[in-house]
Amino acid sequence: MNAIQDTLHPDVLVIGFGKGGKTAAGALGRRGKQVVLVEESDRMYGGTCPNVGCVPSKGLVHHSRGRRPQDDPQKFYETSVAKVQEVREFMRAGNYDGLSGLESVSVITGQAVFTDPHTVAVTMDDGKRLTISAETILINTGSRPIIPDIPGLRAGAHTVTSTGMIENTRLPKRLAIIGGGFLGLEFAAIYQRFGASVTVLESAETFLGREDEDVAEAVRALLAGEGVEIVTGAQVREVRDDEDGASVVYELDGTEHTLVVDAVLPATGRVPATDGLGLELAGVRTAKNGAVEVDEHLRTSQPHIFALGDVNGGPQFTYISLDDSRIVLDQLIGSGKRSLADRVAVPHALFTTPPLATVGMTEKQARAAGHRLRIAREAVADIVAMPRAYAVEETRGLMKFVIDADTDLILGAALLSVDAQELINTVALAMRHGITASELRDSIYTHPSSTEAFNELPSVIVHEDPAS
Repeated sequence: MNAIQDTLHPDVLVIGFGKGGKTAAGALGRRGKQVVLVEESDRMYGGTCPNVGCVPSKGLVHHSRGRRPQDDPQKFYETSVAKVQEVREFMRAGNYDGLSGLESVSVITGQAVFTDPHTVAVTMDDGKRLTISAETILINTGSRPIIPDIPGLRAGAHTVTSTGMIENTRLPKRLAIIGGGFLGLEFAAIYQRFGASVTVLESAETFLGREDEDVAEAVRALLAGEGVEIVTGAQVREVRDDEDGASVVYELDGTEHTLVVDAVLPATGRVPATDGLGLELAGVRTAKNGAVEVDEHLRTSQPHIFALGDVNGGPQFTYISLDDSRIVLDQLIGSGKRSLADRVAVPHALFTTPPLATVGMTEKQARAAGHRLRIAREAVADIVAMPRAYAVEETRGLMKFVIDADTDLILGAALLSVDAQELINTVALAMRHGITASELRDSIYTHPSSTEAFNELPSVIVHEDPAS
């Protein structure tokens, strides 16, 4: 489908060039389906991850680790951003070429708005309008950053989103991050290593409250050791533009404090990007936060319309969007049996240095669920079976396993260590297939590797609940 006409009637219309949408579009196109993919911005081919999310931010993680004391922070940072942007441009072009090169797939850049359940009107940058009607429609428009309704924050001259941070070549000397979740802590670690002075203002009283206290404390100690200041229980009241930068006014224990910085990064989450799609005209129901409501097969209230990725209100990870495409493709060209119920033991990673990777239940969650537990935990520096940590001079962190004492099955794990983002995938795979902690311990791993830690760790029991 090369020539763009005023009206198109493809087999499948995909709105949004994210991971799930592009994967489904490519698979359907290679099957001979006529597919049109509409993307709002020519800078977002491939979606959030390669353009303004995972790839550039992890690139900055990598470069920040390489800064030496003698390197000028600003020059080093500017060079690092330029290298990250080169990768971003390469991946954007590759994503576009990978789809547009298929004879049966057309990529159109423009704003799509539903006019009825089967039709969208697309307005392109040159003002031209296009009508597209399809029997099957996939919505994959992603999410956008939340900027809290704090006086002075949204209009502040020094307020910057995560997207702006990874594009700006000027390194802030002082950075305030509002929010102590994964995004906020990742950026805190990155910019502290680049040479900024970073303060994280977290409104909750508990740091990383979803994690077990021992794991959260280990992460906090790691960041504090890097120089990051973390203030919990901080209620940000106002952001003012002053002569010296931005003054962030927050309340802590009933006392007002003012922090003067060069940049303020709101890191308080993202919401599904559904504004302006005209979903009401399509008869597609949404939740209060704008997320498209879907069933276990990702069908919306209109059975021929599916929603993939962040836009459906599920976990906001690229690999979840990819798995969403598998569910949808199974509905369209498969057996139709795959569903959200098949999704278990999904791992997560926080890219501090070293990273924190988790999967499954925490200890407190497992206790609340009524399991009798064995807890295995060991500091990375003490894991004799893991010489790689010493070889690469990164012995900080800890590993923790939550094990069902009656079945020896792994209920969850938290790995704060070198290579944790890779190790956690092995643990998750073991959990999905019922591999016991003992089997994981007794497996054969390459040497020297971080995976060898599993030869030791599940046996380092620090607590076992008594039998009932």
